Amino acid sequence: MFENLSDKLEVVLKKLRGAGKLTEKNIKDSMREIRRSLLEADVNYKVARDFIKAVEQKAIGAEVLQSIDPGQLIVKIVHDELVALLGGKNEPVAPVDKSPTVYMVCGLQGSGKTTLTAKIALSVKRKNKKALMVAADTYRPAAVKQLQVLADQIAVEHFSLEGKKPPEICREAVKYAEKNFIDLVLLDTAGRLHIDDELMTELEDIKAQVDPHELLLVTDAMTGQDAVKVAQEFHGRLGITGVVLSKLDGDARGGAALSIRAVTGCPIKLASTGEKVSDLEPFHPDRMASRILGMGDIVSLVEKAEETIDMEQTKQMQEKLLKAQFNFEDFLEQMKQLKKMGPLDSLLGMIPGVGKAMKNVRVDESAMERMVAIIKSMTIEERRSPTIIDGSRKKRIALGSGNSVQAVNQLLKQFNAMQKMFHSMNKKKFRGLPKGMMPGNFGNF
Repeated sequence: MFENLSDKLEVVLKKLRGAGKLTEKNIKDSMREIRRSLLEADVNYKVARDFIKAVEQKAIGAEVLQSIDPGQLIVKIVHDELVALLGGKNEPVAPVDKSPTVYMVCGLQGSGKTTLTAKIALSVKRKNKKALMVAADTYRPAAVKQLQVLADQIAVEHFSLEGKKPPEICREAVKYAEKNFIDLVLLDTAGRLHIDDELMTELEDIKAQVDPHELLLVTDAMTGQDAVKVAQEFHGRLGITGVVLSKLDGDARGGAALSIRAVTGCPIKLASTGEKVSDLEPFHPDRMASRILGMGDIVSLVEKAEETIDMEQTKQMQEKLLKAQFNFEDFLEQMKQLKKMGPLDSLLGMIPGVGKAMKNVRVDESAMERMVAIIKSMTIEERRSPTIIDGSRKKRIALGSGNSVQAVNQLLKQFNAMQKMFHSMNKKKFRGLPKGMMPGNFGNF
């Protein structure tokens, strides 16, 4: 997401940084280009206008024009205004500290409500709390079944009542949660158009009966300005407490993310970044602004690593690597941990500078899959002692993994080269290595 907008902003800001001297004219010309880029990204017209006005007022100030590095200072001004536009600071969802806490989820059809319900349920479960997913969509065929499948997939309890209306289902679900000491009740309501008065009234009835601690509107980031209009209407009828941006991994222009807070006043609380039930992040305006300007997001990357990687195990593997004791079993475990963090291209995009450098480079994740297939075709003895792999073993491994003997040879060659390189290096050289970061390069496989 934001790729086109990021590229255009980068070009404009690069011109300003490279200018020998900043003047009111070149600042105004640049602001005009930024405004055009925002509108092309489907940002609300008034929001784009106000944003440019705020940046321009600060950029033309004497402090900037007389600064030692005015170009960099303007980048900071744009960044700070983007942060303000997106909400200023992270506003978390209501804490699950009462039993039961109730979250009501609403939005248009196909916006990702049921999947979001599962994602929130999983995040709560990981904090050792009990969640209940409630099927309050009695209109869409197979809606109840979809929720049950997702709940079973993450081993979370689900609730439904056949033949009952949504307000009654939600009310009974809360009563059930009270009796069974459930921490969080997630009400997955039916998708509806904001102009459907009857269905909107139904949401009002549900809200009146259960008094949710959080009323979340799921908006599809790929719908642009339509998402903003929907948010306005839902907020006017229901008084939503927060917005969740779904499908941020898609080819969206970004207009919804940059407009919703300014237009509705409702904070964006969560961001759904992929199709997996684990792909859910708190929305941080400062981090999103950094991503838009191509500055990366190292804080989110570290948080992902801390959530998914066993640091103690990784530390032990680093020691084994430095002593040339690192084997294919260890390597396979590292691949599993890395895969849990998400797609490689999205992870690389969080590293400052790397995202820009690789924006036209396609990360071939199939290469990792081939490596894993080859290693899994090895016997335990071969994984632990790769030196015993001779010609006949290579043929068997290649056949079992669906690869060529040449591919097996290439993997063994790279692995041996890595072993020799680290064996010859002094440990002191790696004392500053960040925890969880395993050295080694298999990128050319």
